Amino acid sequence: MGKNLFEKIISSHLVTGTPKAGNEIGIRIDQTLTQDALGTMAYLQFEAMGVPVVKTESVSYVDHNTLQDGFENADDHRYLQTVADKHGIKYSKAGNGICHQVHLERFARPGLTLIGSDSHTPTSGAVGMIAMGVGGMDVAVAMAGGPFYLTYPKVIRVNLTGRLQPWCSAKDVILKMLQILTTKGNVGTVIEYGGPGAAALTVPERSTITNMGAELGVTTSLFPSDEMTKVFFKAQGREKDWQLLGPDEDAVYDRVIEIDLNSLVPHIACPHSPDNVKTVNEVAGLKVDQVLVGSCTNSSYRDIMMVADMVKGKKVHSHVSFGVAPGSKQVLAMIAKNGALHELVAAGARILETTCGFCVGCGQAPQTKGVSLRTNNRNFEGRSGTKDGQVYLVSPETAVAAALTGVVTDPRDLGLTYPDIVLPELYEIDDTLIVEPSKDQAVEVYRGPNIGEPPKNTAMLESLSAKVGIKVGDKITTDHIMPAGPFLKYRSNVPKYADYVFYHMNPEFAAKCQANREQGKASVIVAGLSYGQGSSREHAALCPMYLGVRVLLAKSVERIHGANLVNFGILQLTFEDEMDYDRIEDGDELAIDHVHQAVEQEIIVVKNVSKGYEFKTKCSLTPRQKEIVLSGGLLNYVAKNTK
Repeated sequence: MGKNLFEKIISSHLVTGTPKAGNEIGIRIDQTLTQDALGTMAYLQFEAMGVPVVKTESVSYVDHNTLQDGFENADDHRYLQTVADKHGIKYSKAGNGICHQVHLERFARPGLTLIGSDSHTPTSGAVGMIAMGVGGMDVAVAMAGGPFYLTYPKVIRVNLTGRLQPWCSAKDVILKMLQILTTKGNVGTVIEYGGPGAAALTVPERSTITNMGAELGVTTSLFPSDEMTKVFFKAQGREKDWQLLGPDEDAVYDRVIEIDLNSLVPHIACPHSPDNVKTVNEVAGLKVDQVLVGSCTNSSYRDIMMVADMVKGKKVHSHVSFGVAPGSKQVLAMIAKNGALHELVAAGARILETTCGFCVGCGQAPQTKGVSLRTNNRNFEGRSGTKDGQVYLVSPETAVAAALTGVVTDPRDLGLTYPDIVLPELYEIDDTLIVEPSKDQAVEVYRGPNIGEPPKNTAMLESLSAKVGIKVGDKITTDHIMPAGPFLKYRSNVPKYADYVFYHMNPEFAAKCQANREQGKASVIVAGLSYGQGSSREHAALCPMYLGVRVLLAKSVERIHGANLVNFGILQLTFEDEMDYDRIEDGDELAIDHVHQAVEQEIIVVKNVSKGYEFKTKCSLTPRQKEIVLSGGLLNYVAKNTK
């Protein structure tokens, strides 16, 4: 029986465990990446481990917090550059581009493993590598030489047949996948794309699909490394990094999904979830206020050239604010040279910085109740920076159609000749904004006043008494828990950032947790299905831990957030009977007797002291994860086991 691509790469990197669905395994990590919004804490954690030089090929990117609206971001960037220089980490300066776009261009390699402190790290799966988004603590451990642990997933084969028709793009493929699988229920799954339709997709098109696999909630997504991949590597001057790598012909999968590209039409994800997908024609005619092209999903040379060709000789509709953000310095330099930048400017586009920017709420917030069509990957409520902003996710082709007409428009209805975008035989290659490290241990690491030590938890008490600090519903994202935008500059200042936990849902949450602590009580978060969707930001676990949260009680938890909860010593339990969720109210006091003994069992009894009844919960953590939680988190666990 042959192996699929995921099995092949895992088998060559396996350190511990049996690779069988549901089992915990540990794998060797070849590459790590961070971005500045989450990297600062990851490097503080790495420093705490006392390892002089990283053991992985590591790159620190600055792409999130480039708006210098105070000293915090500039100070933290200087910290990132100096700590990278000292410990052997490449440093990609602000202006070089978005981490996933640049990593795909300059560092991704078939057959390797990559973890990154950003949920869209699977972008690099486009070239046949296992690339996963994780929390910063997991990145720190890998940089120190430790294995990365994950639950061995099921593997779904998506068989693509046919070819994309004019005005349909890779974005429509992943929106169709979100329509099929939704954003919940896919934990413990890998998506592997193949088939004749996949073979015809370029690497930039594949990267759009693997990028938004994060919205499915899967472990990762990947394509084989084939002749199309070789063309991309040759054009990037990296042909030596290429290898032919794909599944065996008789590979076995847990499920097969068939998608006929010939029949695909333009799609659109409506507010406020990436899986609220309809055809563009179903929404056509809706007045549009803002159109934004960019993000790690759709900012490649191919995407920006498509936009420039569509607007050539035309003007953006008078009612629409239109912004374009190339994904990297490479893309920006090339469109500046070939005249495409001029076409964008002449049409009325605002040229935005080569950063994450609007995707993470750093600039370009829409007007009150404004309709914004964007090519990025998430449209969670409030993520744009405007709480009642109506954000729709679309392809670059559909975005431009709306920018020109002022309403949601199927690009097939524009009457334009479909442009033949030819990718370059050789991309513009200039790595001068990637600073090579000296590895000089005498380097003084710069620490501005915004930087503190990583907060540590205490070991779990023998018996736990806690009050419900907040009760939330289904599909709560890490943006709900730990808002980004203007608050991101406090990412290295946990006591300050913790003031904003659940800020837009209940601004009194931090104060409630403090009051609970003054009463000698811990705090509990009660949640519905698919808690912790979205960004990998570990602060959504770190800051609640700092406030005294010791338990998450939910119907289900997403993969990356669940791992972050473990890393910071928060016990995650799921309801055995989901009806018990309805019986709990905000402020209820819950108790667990003999916690250390209780977690050894699959079923844990929780008492609702306030209402005088008991209910059953499940603890699905592995033995290693349970020990980490009882120790009070990964830093405590590592310290205890290295004495």
